[in-house]
Amino acid sequence: MAHDVTTALKTFTEKYVQHWQQALGHLPASEAVLGVPSPCVVETLETEVRWQPQPFTLAKNLDGIERALDLRVREEVVDFYTTQFAGDMQAEINGQRIELLQVWSEEDFTRIQENLIGHLLMKRRLKHSPSLFLATTASELDIVSICNLTGEVYLEQLGMKKRDLLADSLKSFLEKLQPLT
Repeated sequence: MAHDVTTALKTFTEKYVQHWQQALGHLPASEAVLGVPSPCVVETLETEVRWQPQPFTLAKNLDGIERALDLRVREEVVDFYTTQFAGDMQAEINGQRIELLQVWSEEDFTRIQENLIGHLLMKRRLKHSPSLFLATTASELDIVSICNLTGEVYLEQLGMKKRDLLADSLKSFLEKLQPLT
């Protein structure tokens, strides 16, 4: 299953890069990571960084999360966060605009794991099933997450049990995404 997620993520990333090149004539660009070192940076402009995905060079695991919480993280989630270094990517699924989170650099990988631990601790404290976030939305209260028990992907309201099913698997979720600029 993990290889399916790797393939689906790489396929979406290729579609995303092509979409940017066709729509705007250049590689994906981001203002948010301007000045933040990454192997993805191809060109730094005054107000943005243009980037392209690069191979992930660290150990392919989320051991920090697993050790901190005594929790086994689903293999496809590990694969999602350890396939590549890339910028966050705007997309749409079922009419919902999202920003698919990606690891920008080695330092960012540490930060993402710390944030995932914080999210899982909140879920544990609220006695909710464990989930790991994959994407953000325009609303600060809504995120896209994967249930660590079932592998289903949901639009989830932070701090609440309310969630809407987006896909029955991470692979299916990634295959449904449509790139945006």
